Amino acid sequence: MRTSKEVMENYMSAGQAKVSMRTGKMFLSAVFAGAFIAFGALGSQIAGACIGGTAGRIASACVFPVGLILVVSVGVELFTGNCLLLISCLAGRITAAQMLRNWGIVYLGNCCGSVLVALGAAYGHTFGIIRGAAGSLQPVYDTASSKCGLSVGDDIIRGILCNILVCLAVWLAMAATDAAGKLAGTFLPVMLFVLCGFEHSVANMYFIPAGVFAAQASGEAIFGVTLAAFLHNLIPVTLGNILGGACVVGGGLFLLFHKK
Repeated sequence: MRTSKEVMENYMSAGQAKVSMRTGKMFLSAVFAGAFIAFGALGSQIAGACIGGTAGRIASACVFPVGLILVVSVGVELFTGNCLLLISCLAGRITAAQMLRNWGIVYLGNCCGSVLVALGAAYGHTFGIIRGAAGSLQPVYDTASSKCGLSVGDDIIRGILCNILVCLAVWLAMAATDAAGKLAGTFLPVMLFVLCGFEHSVANMYFIPAGVFAAQASGEAIFGVTLAAFLHNLIPVTLGNILGGACVVGGGLFLLFHKK
C-alpha cells in the first residue's frame, strides 16, 4: 500500500493529465462516469425498494458503490472525485482556470450520462421490477421528492460529508497496489455515505430525473418535483461537494502531506 505522501505526488501528476485532455475527450469520459454512477444508483434503488425496511437500506448502500468502482477501474472523469484537483492547483502543477475548466466540462458530462440512464430506466420500464416487488413506483417518486424537499443548509452539510467520504475513497483506491485493495478502498467509504443519507450531486442527477421520467412513462403524478426544485437541491449539494472534497480533503491532506 502506498503512503499518503506517495499518493499526494501521484495525484499531482494525475491532475496535470486530467486538465490537459481535449474538451471532447474530457466530456465523453465524464458522460461515461455519470452513467456509471447512475447505474450504481439504479441498482441501489431497486435493491432498497425490493427488500424494504432496514435490510433494504443496507442492501442499497452495498450496491451503490458499484458506480464509483467502475469509475475508478475504467479511469473516467467524475466531478466529485475531481474536486481533489485542488491538490494539483495548490502545488502549482495546474492553474485555477484549468481546474475550473475541468470541473465545468466534467460536471456537464456527468449530468448527461446520469440523465441518459434515468431516461433509459424509465422508458425501458426497468422500474417495473420495483412495481412488482413494492406494489407501486412510490419508492422512486419518494426519493426524488425527499431530495427536492431538503433545506439548503441540509443540502450543503450533507454534500460536504458525502464528498469527504467519496474523495477518501478515491484516495484509498490510489493508495492500493492491487485490484482487491482498490475495490475495498472504494467500496467502504461510499457504502458509508449512502447508509448515512448524504448527498452526492452526480447521483442526484439520476435520482431526481428518474422520478420525473418514471412518472411520465407510467402516466402517474409526482408532486413537488420541478426544474426549480431540482436546482434547489443540486446547486447547494454541488457547493457542499466542493467544500468537502476540495477544501476539506484536498486542501487538508495537502497541508498534511505535501513535502513543502
